[in-house]
Amino acid sequence: MLQIGMKEINDRYSKEVEDHFEKNQLTNKAQFDYLNNSTAKYHGMTISYLYIPKLFPEAVVDFLCNQVTMIYSILDKVIREYLTHEDYRALFGFDKRLEELILIDRLYKTTLPIARVDIFLNEEDLSYKFCEFNADGSSSMNDDRELNISIKYTDAYQRMQEHYDLDSFELFDSWVEEFMNIYSTYQKKVDKPKVAIVDFLEKGASLEEFEQFRQSFIKAGYQAEVCEIRDLRYASGQLYSPSGMPIDAIYRRAVTSDIMEHLEEIPDFIQAVREQKVCLIGSFCTQVIHNKILFKLLFEERTQRFLTEEERQFIKEHIPYTVSLSETDCNMDEIIENKNRWIIKPEDSYGAQGVFAGIHYTRKEWEQIIKEHLENHYMLQEFHMPYQSRNVLMNEKYPQFKNYSNLMGLYVYNGKFKGVYSRLSGKEIISVEQDENDAASVIVKEKQ
Repeated sequence: MLQIGMKEINDRYSKEVEDHFEKNQLTNKAQFDYLNNSTAKYHGMTISYLYIPKLFPEAVVDFLCNQVTMIYSILDKVIREYLTHEDYRALFGFDKRLEELILIDRLYKTTLPIARVDIFLNEEDLSYKFCEFNADGSSSMNDDRELNISIKYTDAYQRMQEHYDLDSFELFDSWVEEFMNIYSTYQKKVDKPKVAIVDFLEKGASLEEFEQFRQSFIKAGYQAEVCEIRDLRYASGQLYSPSGMPIDAIYRRAVTSDIMEHLEEIPDFIQAVREQKVCLIGSFCTQVIHNKILFKLLFEERTQRFLTEEERQFIKEHIPYTVSLSETDCNMDEIIENKNRWIIKPEDSYGAQGVFAGIHYTRKEWEQIIKEHLENHYMLQEFHMPYQSRNVLMNEKYPQFKNYSNLMGLYVYNGKFKGVYSRLSGKEIISVEQDENDAASVIVKEKQ
């Protein structure tokens, strides 16, 4: 196995770019042209990307695999505790309509079919903190796929290939395989199930990504369609797609918060789920781990009691301290006086919407933000400064190396680590709204 650290290999790639900068500027044009004509789109626009990929030596991939095994075990236990103990359910405070949906028996074994757990990873010592847990809405697999194709046009990548075997994470066929492994445990399974990939399509960040998943299902021998969730029809115990295809299994991309917001618009989908006439992957029980109140509950005695000592230590080491933003749970003077220590987040959101970090505001502004969101379903969390690495946005008129904050999303399919989504930003909050740039995630192996 290749014996090289993550920082060392990424620094080496950076030096290749720096030493041959003009050549890399030229080959970036080929990369940009490819991406501009590719399926790497976000709401119809070509994704923003940085030139230097994020390189993962084999040993780091193994390390991340082990970390995923641990957090998945914890999240699975939390969901099962929620489903079986009313007193634990009460701690989450979910709307009764949502709780009712969560408690519908999914009729298959796994509790969390798909997830992307986002971490702030220190590339020097591999210490890290979790940022958030995404479930059914986990996305951007297609961005990484296209970036890994486009990067092969670049000079630095080609030079690195002379010394190392470079590979990408496969995120589409591997999901179809795990989806069908999950479906094989479904109590009402049929041979060759027909699959619907379902979302509120105006909210779906990438219809191109949905199409890639559809093609992977078809390649594996399954009929599959991308469907607008509002247009599903239920009749005589069967759910149908808008085209009339009977649906046996759903790959749910519609996030639970959107479903609850538009509940009255999707009666056929909801009825089919309530009556257990369709296999819903994932079921609504995944919302238990997506809601950010979980970060608070992981520290509470009621959760700690059903975890092992190793799992409790893992939480202490990797979960940032979190409480409800309330007079009861918070020392308001301390929060305002030490604003750079804190960040506030809505209990249930995605894409860093409604997130405020004290480091970005004056004391007066921060005090006002805290007052506006106090007792309003917000969480107060210890702020973790993201690890920074050098990179370059080659598409600028005068590109130059800068320091960027890093956030890595670890894809987990049916409890198994499958890949990484790498994002970087010139700011401390990393999201599309906050100057987010993607980077290809590349596996580095010893040259054979």
